[in-house]
Amino acid sequence: MLYHRKLDDVWSAEAKILESELECKIMGRSRKQKVILSDEFVTEKLTIDEKVFTYVQYESGFTQPNHVVNVKMIEWAIKQAKTVGYGDFLEAYCGLGNFTLPLSHYFDKVLATEISKNSIYAALENCKRNDITNITFARLSSEEMTEALNEVRVFNRLKEIDLKSYNFSTVLVDPPRAGLDEASIGLISKIENIIYISCNPDTLARDLETLTHTHRVVEAAMYDQFPHTSHVESGVFLRKK
Repeated sequence: MLYHRKLDDVWSAEAKILESELECKIMGRSRKQKVILSDEFVTEKLTIDEKVFTYVQYESGFTQPNHVVNVKMIEWAIKQAKTVGYGDFLEAYCGLGNFTLPLSHYFDKVLATEISKNSIYAALENCKRNDITNITFARLSSEEMTEALNEVRVFNRLKEIDLKSYNFSTVLVDPPRAGLDEASIGLISKIENIIYISCNPDTLARDLETLTHTHRVVEAAMYDQFPHTSHVESGVFLRKK
């Protein structure tokens, strides 16, 4: 709950009553103020490909809003991963591990990158809660990921990670509405299999114009996360020609 005035003990007491009545978790935010009444996260359990996954979702972190549609999206991505069946997995914009955790079961090792510290923290916790040990998370933007893997720059954040030990057969990207930058497209175009999740059909179409020079579209899907609006999520699976 957002306010333009300072939150005091009276607010906390009344919000605590409301939290109990609604069986929910309430946080209060005002300028330079954050009031946590119980927890600053919610826990969601999803049954994906007949496996149960537990996700801790922290306030201010990105999550998919429609859990039913989200499961369908993840299972579609798993379907593509199963057709690969070998190698390591690279993911950009991994968030709290929404796709990362379920797909990790179909690859040897996983390197997942995300710029948000809060999302990386949640992703690490989610790995522990789901007893997954083959994922390494790195706090990198997509541009930094590209520079690191192309050996353009050395990052202290990666000093414990041997990038040369990975043999990526598949990459998943789930960029913001702006789509992928040119360097990232160049990087993923070298990888055999690409799973592209998009929240903007326009930038997806733009990026596919380049990616289809090296890859062919094998399968595509659309998911209506927000019914009765113009927003749509898309998934495209590409394989190297």
